[in-house]
Amino acid sequence: MTEKLKNSKEVIAYIAECFPKCFTLEGEAKPLKIGIFQDLAERLADDEKVSKTQLRAALRQYTSSWRYLHGVKPGATRVDLDGNPAGVLEEEHVEHAKTTLAESKAKVQARRKEQAQKAREESKPKTKKAPQARRAKSAKAPKAAEKPVETRALTADEFVTGKAVNVNMGKGNMAATIVEINKDDVRVQLANGLQMVVKAEHLRA
Repeated sequence: MTEKLKNSKEVIAYIAECFPKCFTLEGEAKPLKIGIFQDLAERLADDEKVSKTQLRAALRQYTSSWRYLHGVKPGATRVDLDGNPAGVLEEEHVEHAKTTLAESKAKVQARRKEQAQKAREESKPKTKKAPQARRAKSAKAPKAAEKPVETRALTADEFVTGKAVNVNMGKGNMAATIVEINKDDVRVQLANGLQMVVKAEHLRA
């Protein structure tokens, strides 16, 4: 019994082997004839290795690859399964390929940027999840702090990491979160992400 191909990558490799003048695995790909799926399905109708569904999925992957989109450019000629010319590309198809390529590249760039940002955040020393989770709440506090706010000194059992507090620096209260406690000194993280060490008596609830 013939073993079926497992995924689109294998299917693309197989059809490139069967129709080397049409499909390519490296370098710039040639624009394909409109309706090539039908031709492909007919030519491989008796082939037990691959189904129509697999062919459709593989074609979709092949034609959305950067290699293929690069090849869809002004003056390029479409080819059929045997590499024969099968029509010139229309301008709207060239424009569509250009837009799709730009969008695809932008998405990849944004994803890489996001991953780099995430990696930077994870490599920062002493960042704990609790202060980060509460940063959004404490970010709203400065608005309230513009008016005189009734505050009180912290009780002994309130000196815990992750506790949302106000730092009294003489000019008013700044919202912060306790990050680390060391005897009389307390490290806090302000709403804007900055960290500072203050004396315990400067912290208010």
